[in-house]
Amino acid sequence: MNQGSLAAGGGKRRAVALGNPEVHAWQEDGVWHVDAVTPLAPFPARFTDRLVAGARTHPERTLVARRGLDGEWIRLSYAEVLHNVRRLGQALLERGLSSERPLVILSGNDLEHFQLALGAMYAGIPYAPLSPAYSLVATDPSKLRDLIEQLTPGAVFACDGTAFARALEAVLPDDAELILARGELAGRTATTFASLLATEPATIDARNEQVGPATIAKFLFTSGSTRKPKAVITTHGMLCSNQQMLLQTFPFFFDAPPVLLDWLPWNHTFGSNHNFNLILAHGGTLYLDSGKPAPGLFDASLANMVKPHLH
Repeated sequence: MNQGSLAAGGGKRRAVALGNPEVHAWQEDGVWHVDAVTPLAPFPARFTDRLVAGARTHPERTLVARRGLDGEWIRLSYAEVLHNVRRLGQALLERGLSSERPLVILSGNDLEHFQLALGAMYAGIPYAPLSPAYSLVATDPSKLRDLIEQLTPGAVFACDGTAFARALEAVLPDDAELILARGELAGRTATTFASLLATEPATIDARNEQVGPATIAKFLFTSGSTRKPKAVITTHGMLCSNQQMLLQTFPFFFDAPPVLLDWLPWNHTFGSNHNFNLILAHGGTLYLDSGKPAPGLFDASLANMVKPHLH
């Protein structure tokens, strides 16, 4: 079935294809039950298969981009991301990371986080993106410390050692490797993100072949708005089936690759399992928004929407 939608910036309407699943509904003891009985079409066994396919079919297309200090977009293509992901995955694999010793990411949405997350998934190593607010806003490190103790990480990444110094000094385990994109932490040796990128892939592709639907992709924490945050185990099969469900619900993703300018955090299911994954699953492009719908920050979002820069 089709439904019109308003095009951004004008009054024109365009038809978009929507799914029409078969639904079974029944009433029992005064409660309505609704079950979508349309089966899912086949989907990949590993979420990173989408990256591999994209690098093969549209290698030069921008996968992810962010503004640089000069205001211009720094772009990474599908081919470039896969090239880097294989190296990052190899580096993480050589460190013996696992579900018992996962990768923890403290910092928010950036190009390094994007590639490390995919590198970990490519290697079959779970990662856990934590809210940057636990490190940068909270004055009491107890909640962050509790999350670290739950995870027992083998490695912890932060984009900037100086910005995250207070949190790292409070919670970084002695036996966890510190990885930084820039900056340093006084009294602690850190591995640079650049050095991980210099790792030559050796066994990573063979390891990737062993990753399957039951392999844990990430630990995503609940918000903790009622009680302590809890780690939710999220597998490759869950991520892949979710995107197939979305495609069958919104088949207009077949019409053109989606393009998003997005600020939603990757430690939240909307920003990560939906938006992050939506782009990769359907060959799209993700522009990282440096603004937010908040006072003093929305102007940055408006500037990022200027069409000449989004191409």
